[in-house]
Amino acid sequence: MSQKVLLNATAINIILHRLACQLIENHNDFSNTVIIGLQPRGKYLAKRLAKMLTEAYKIKNLQLGALDITFYRDDFRRGEKILEANTTEIDFIVENKKVVFVDDVLYTGRSIRAALTAIQSFGRPNEIELLTLIDRRFSRHLPIQPNYRGRQVDAINEEKVKVHWQENEGEDVVYLVNN
Repeated sequence: MSQKVLLNATAINIILHRLACQLIENHNDFSNTVIIGLQPRGKYLAKRLAKMLTEAYKIKNLQLGALDITFYRDDFRRGEKILEANTTEIDFIVENKKVVFVDDVLYTGRSIRAALTAIQSFGRPNEIELLTLIDRRFSRHLPIQPNYRGRQVDAINEEKVKVHWQENEGEDVVYLVNN
């Protein structure tokens, strides 16, 4: 197995500031927008963006949540491995709001499809956008594209994109892993 660094901590930080600015450009003060990180990995990116928006860009009253999509996945009962659910942390109304889904890697699009179904349990948003740190362009199974992307990666199917966060793995880095 070999791995190469796609993004180091400095590059990730620059990308996060760019994404934060793009969000501000489209959502102003976020008074009608909520940010929802998709469990398990999208919540790290969502928390990091929320911290940047509130501290560096002085956005007040930002609503941040986390959505578990485990039981909405189309592969839920397909594998040998029993999937473990994560927590959903949404303590606000999404009805008539703009929702920004946040995930670390957009691959097949199936997680996003599951999230679109799962969010309906919390109301009917006016609009849903997708922000992803890594967009694996040629791997889509569904017609889903991000509104905001940190970096496009052309990875062949045997390659994996691994995102490590300081809060979880002790480093900010994105690897392309070859099995």
